[in-house]
Amino acid sequence: MCRLRQDRKLGPARLGPILGLPASTTHRILVRHQLNRLAFLDRPTGQPIRRYERDRPGELIHVDVKKLGRIPDGGGHKVLGRQAGRARRSSVGFDYIHSAVDDHTRLAYSEIHADEKAATCAVFLRRAAAFFATCGIDRVERVLTDNAWPYRKSFAWQQALTDLGASPKLTRAYRPQTNGKVERFNRTLLDEWAYLRPYTSNQERSEAPADFLHTYNHHRCHTALAGQPPISRVNNAAGQYT
Repeated sequence: MCRLRQDRKLGPARLGPILGLPASTTHRILVRHQLNRLAFLDRPTGQPIRRYERDRPGELIHVDVKKLGRIPDGGGHKVLGRQAGRARRSSVGFDYIHSAVDDHTRLAYSEIHADEKAATCAVFLRRAAAFFATCGIDRVERVLTDNAWPYRKSFAWQQALTDLGASPKLTRAYRPQTNGKVERFNRTLLDEWAYLRPYTSNQERSEAPADFLHTYNHHRCHTALAGQPPISRVNNAAGQYT
């Protein structure tokens, strides 16, 4: 049953007749083996997703960059319509959203930059560490990134890690799941900030992340944290935020 579930992604109602079992029994067996939800599986391979969480704040920070097209003055296709918006977007370029997420608390920090060069990444890391320190995470121990050149070969990035007393950790090639917490944060960032409403200029959108980040860190319920916001898990934060 487990093999069919992983290979063919069939549900209990279809697995039951194949194996000569009631759908209810099939469902209980899948629950026992933690295969009852397709979200528990890596869709291409069918292998169960191994979820992990570090034991303390600052033990591991996930870092990633999200590339986002800029909005021309007057608005893009969400304001003007797709045809008119497409004609205006070709020369506006891109913003690069640098984000850092603490593995244990899911506390997040983001900045918008004009590029993802090594010097920019290094400056962002230093400011992210300073932000975490203001929230009670005094030390960043390890930093997890993908295999982009600024993270692998840049002297500026390595120097920033050395100054912070942090060690680097790279994801496996072509395995974004390894950096899944910041990848999931990127999706939330798009849904609840970048694509939340039509913006009439890039500046208007660029001024909105501060409110989103405060809500995300201090007020937004997180399913992995038993419905609590990320700040609730930070050391020495009890009673400081409501």
